[in-house]
Amino acid sequence: MEAELTFRMAGPEDVGKILFFIRALAAYEKMEDQVVATEELLRKWIFEERKAEVLFAVAQGKEIGFALFFHNFSTFLGRAGIYLEDLFVLPEYRGRGYGKAILKKLARLAKERGCGRLEWWCLDWNRPSIDFYLAMGAEAMEDWTVYRVAGEALDALAAE
Repeated sequence: MEAELTFRMAGPEDVGKILFFIRALAAYEKMEDQVVATEELLRKWIFEERKAEVLFAVAQGKEIGFALFFHNFSTFLGRAGIYLEDLFVLPEYRGRGYGKAILKKLARLAKERGCGRLEWWCLDWNRPSIDFYLAMGAEAMEDWTVYRVAGEALDALAAE
């Protein structure tokens, strides 16, 4: 790595930075129109309700990447895991090992917390990320399909 990389957990004062990274990731994924998160929502759900955590990667005193994650649970393992919702490194800092360093930090955090696994999703078209994950020993869960109920479908299901 070019510059020494450090990590820090986000605090409530960082909601603007968190939203910046979420929007930058959405732009990369061509999904900007789907971001409805606000600083107020992030403050509530991350810092008041404590439903997620954010790790910043810092180089030369600047946040250059982030990981937003939370705990899930494996009934088969009988213990928690870490689910990585978002990982993003600013484009000008890519290719320097920072993404791998963030994943290694999360793996260490998972081990420190006694978690049984670290997992995430990746868009099918994102070949650079897929190749990166496979090179680090990650396995694609090809026998599984992700399902989601949201928006009006969630409202309807909850009302039944």
